[in-house]
Amino acid sequence: MLSQQNGDKSSQDRSRSWLPVRGGLCLKPQHYHDILETLPDVGWFEVHAENYLGDGGAPLHYLEKIREHYPLSVHGVGLSIGSSQGLDEHHLSRVANMVQRFEPESFSEHLAWSTHDNQFYSDLLPVPYNREVEDLVCQHIDQLQERIGRQMLLENPSNYLMMDNSTQEEAQMLSNIVQRTGCGLLLDVNNVHISAHNCDYDALDYISSLPLHAVGEIHLAGHATDTAVASEPLLIDTHDRQVADSVWALYEATLTKAGAKPTLIEWDASVPKWSVFLSELQQADTILQSKQVLENRVDAG
Repeated sequence: MLSQQNGDKSSQDRSRSWLPVRGGLCLKPQHYHDILETLPDVGWFEVHAENYLGDGGAPLHYLEKIREHYPLSVHGVGLSIGSSQGLDEHHLSRVANMVQRFEPESFSEHLAWSTHDNQFYSDLLPVPYNREVEDLVCQHIDQLQERIGRQMLLENPSNYLMMDNSTQEEAQMLSNIVQRTGCGLLLDVNNVHISAHNCDYDALDYISSLPLHAVGEIHLAGHATDTAVASEPLLIDTHDRQVADSVWALYEATLTKAGAKPTLIEWDASVPKWSVFLSELQQADTILQSKQVLENRVDAG
C-alpha cells in the first residue's frame, strides 16, 4: 500500500487538478443534444462513473463525442471508500477501465460507504471519525490510486448528526488522509454549509482547518429544508434546485482563503432546462473571474 511503502507524501505536489479554473457542469442525458449542437462556453463537464461503465450504448456514445470538445471530471459514487469490507474488485476494475478509456483530468470519490454484506444502498452513508476508520480509508485510497494510476480527490460528506464513536474532528481526519495517501480534496461547499448548520459549528472555521492546498475541485449544489424530523430544521443535500444565496456567500469566502479552484454546479434530480444550468454556471464563472483578477493584482504588486 502506498501509505506504508512510501511514507508521508505531504512533501509531494500531488494535489494539483488538471481541470481548468473555471465553472463546470454535471453532464445529464437531457442536455446531450444541446451541448453537441451549440458547443457552449463551459469550462468542463463531470459525470458519475457508474453511469458509464458499460461496453456500449447511447451514454458512452455521447460522452465520447462531448469528450472530444471538453475537459472531463469523473466522480465515483459507488466504490464505498468507507466500507469495512474492502473495495469490490469487480466494480473497481470497471471504474479503472472507464478512467483508462476517457482519461479524465480529475477523478473523485466520497468519504462514505454504500455497501455491506453484499448489499448496495442508494445513499452515501457516514463514517465515524477515528483512527480505525482513517486507517481503513487510507488503505482503500491507496488501492484505488494504484489501480487507476493517478491521484484521486476525496469529497467531504454532508452530515445530519455527530457519531458518539468519533474521536477526532472531520477536518483533522481529512487532513491526515491527505498527508498519508497523497490524495487531494474535493471541497463540497454545500456539504460544509449543511453539516455546519445541522451539527452546529462554524462553516468557515471548518474550511480554514482543511489543507486547502490539496483542494483540486469545489462542488456547489442546492439543498432543501426539512422541518418534520427535528425540533430544529435540518438542511438536506438534495441536488435538485439552484444554489442557495448562503452557499454562494460561503463559496466566495472559501475562494478568499483557498484561491480560485475549478468549480462544479451539481444538479442530479428535477433536472431543469439547459438555460437554467448555464445561468448557474455563469454565476460561478463571474465569481471565479473576479477572484482571479484580484489574485493577479496581488501577484503583480
